[in-house]
Amino acid sequence: DEDSTVDFRYWGGDKMVAVHPGGLVKHIRDLAFMGFIEVLANIRTILGNIKLCKKDIESYQPDALILVDYPGFNLRIAEWAKSKGIKVYYYISPQVWAWKQSRVHKIKKVVDEMFVILPFEKAFYKKFDFDVQYVGHPLLDEISKFNQNSTDQNFYTRNELDKRPIIAVLPGSRKQEVLKKLPIMLDA
Repeated sequence: DEDSTVDFRYWGGDKMVAVHPGGLVKHIRDLAFMGFIEVLANIRTILGNIKLCKKDIESYQPDALILVDYPGFNLRIAEWAKSKGIKVYYYISPQVWAWKQSRVHKIKKVVDEMFVILPFEKAFYKKFDFDVQYVGHPLLDEISKFNQNSTDQNFYTRNELDKRPIIAVLPGSRKQEVLKKLPIMLDA
């Protein structure tokens, strides 16, 4: 539900623009860099974006930040925001369970509330005495909707499908991931 007393300003994508057209500050397509070489080649842009984000937050003076994924950028913003007394909420935990578990200590210091999408992450964070909220995985919700709709008689015809099993090919969300990984996945 929309709350007319809440004002949003965001760095986001097309879906956020569709919901709240007037709040876009910077589009995410201008932010995503993947891989060491690409990050290095765009380091000035990345640092400029961090500076711009901090300046924008200072001028807007929000009551809270809701950070979504993108840990390389967002953990820096979280640390800075926390030092300014801004409440920090984080959706989709960085994969600290897979790399650098020691980062949990920093996350505990700079994030007021973490919302995780993988069930085991709740137990993982509990080992570090950080209570996080498991909210489910949006992709699993889509699969569930798909499976529910597939009981409809016209579902397969309408979607030009036959009854063979469906395999999802998920190279990632970044342009570079799609360009580099998708051809390899399709060859396989």
